[in-house]
Amino acid sequence: MSTRKKVIITDYVWETVEVEREILRDVADVVPLNVRGVAGFLSEAADCDALLNTYVGPLTTDVMAAMPHCVIIARYGIGVDTIDLKAATAAGIIVTNNPTYCIREVAEHTMALLLACGRKVPFYDRLVRNSRWEVPPGKPMFRLEGSTLGLVGFGNIARDVARRAAAFGMRILYADPLVSQKQASAQGTKVELQRLLGDADFVSLHTPLTAATRNMIDDAALALMKPTAYLINCARGAVVDTEALVRALDSSAIAGCALDTTIPEPLPDSHPLRGRENVILTPHVAWYSEQAMKGLQAGAPAGVRRVLSGEWPLNVVNPEVRKLNRSGIE
Repeated sequence: MSTRKKVIITDYVWETVEVEREILRDVADVVPLNVRGVAGFLSEAADCDALLNTYVGPLTTDVMAAMPHCVIIARYGIGVDTIDLKAATAAGIIVTNNPTYCIREVAEHTMALLLACGRKVPFYDRLVRNSRWEVPPGKPMFRLEGSTLGLVGFGNIARDVARRAAAFGMRILYADPLVSQKQASAQGTKVELQRLLGDADFVSLHTPLTAATRNMIDDAALALMKPTAYLINCARGAVVDTEALVRALDSSAIAGCALDTTIPEPLPDSHPLRGRENVILTPHVAWYSEQAMKGLQAGAPAGVRRVLSGEWPLNVVNPEVRKLNRSGIE
């Protein structure tokens, strides 16, 4: 009887899966599906031992029940908001993520969006492309040095942003109930979220998407921001109440925003966030660089290999599952 395992790749955004095949070559057969919805992989996953997952979800109790032999779901990225962790744990399925592959990239993209807002680079680029060589249409602009950056969430990415922003002479505030001032780096002063929103010239979001953070940037939060302030989101689109953001832009309650993540993705052509001079949009690309792509593609299958070889994986996001020991790992 063959001892080879079966690993399903639900979806991916790279050209080949040779990296996955090479990492798992001597322990499992890799079945790349690249589907758009959960229904597209369920029949093939019925006898799988592991699932590699990028965006397709949500992975719910019913999905877990349909994969009775699956011992690990490995997310290629950082966030696990599309996976029901309680359901996975109850089913004895290990869930892993890849938390370090794009820290520098997202921090750099955040700074790129911050600078683009502060210096109105996209606006002036469009102006020049339309044969206009003028400064006044972009007024007012303010010096970055001495301005205040508010970081909502202060994990690894936000701390990298803080170091970069400090080099520009910015004052750094952060709000994160899970991080104490003693834990934080020298760059950054911990404050309550309400104070951060009121003081910051740039508010940058770096929280995971949870029940507590979903739509946390709502009408009330936006009303606390300065009318000259910008909102930057390289975290998760659903952290922002999109309709509230549109209302804030309509009323000039804030100066503008720069979003790498939105709800929905992609934004429809007719969406009210499109076509605004004070809105910068990028297509969920903050994570990307050639170096990050290598780390992204290798991280998840490496975790699967460990589990299928009888080892406990790194970056387990539901560690309580170990008590159930369904994977057979001692």
